[in-house]
Amino acid sequence: MRKFDIRNIKIRKVTVDQLNDKMLLANLYATQAITLIIGIAWILFQGRNPLDLFKPPSTTEFALWGGGLALVVLLFDLGISRFVPEEASDDGGVNERIFKKRAVWHIAVISLVVAICEEILFRGAIQFAIGPYWTSILFAAIHVRYLRHWIPTGLVFSISYGLGWIMIHTGTLWAPILAHFLVDLVMGCIIRFRREE
Repeated sequence: MRKFDIRNIKIRKVTVDQLNDKMLLANLYATQAITLIIGIAWILFQGRNPLDLFKPPSTTEFALWGGGLALVVLLFDLGISRFVPEEASDDGGVNERIFKKRAVWHIAVISLVVAICEEILFRGAIQFAIGPYWTSILFAAIHVRYLRHWIPTGLVFSISYGLGWIMIHTGTLWAPILAHFLVDLVMGCIIRFRREE
């Protein structure tokens, strides 16, 4: 029996094309689990209870703000996609691979998981510590696949700032979760049902 030698571990860059569908999904869910764990740990280190972030809001105002921001983001994104070359908004094919052959129910599950995990970390923990501006810079930076061009980077930063602002305005994490979920769901369905040209 051979001994395990940690020095034999090699780290190499892998492109999305080198991953099969199961590995891509496993990577997606693993990164979201890590995001959730970091977010909850950060909130606990702040001396807060993560469950307090999920208290039901007293009014439905959060839904108007969340839905309204999602509508603005979607209209802007669809409008800009008509004028900006596809290369400028290329994410390396990640979204295409994640959503193109996925059932609608699975697109909804992915969108919900991503919205909850990322909003707990970014709006629930990081924004509480450093405010919406620096949180938005971090949010844009972790979406590495968009950093190749200034248009998607600016769009991700702006969306993040909007998510932070509606959380401050409504006082609940449910508003940015709803907006994030709706944007991801609609964009995922657009990718899923888009005709090949």
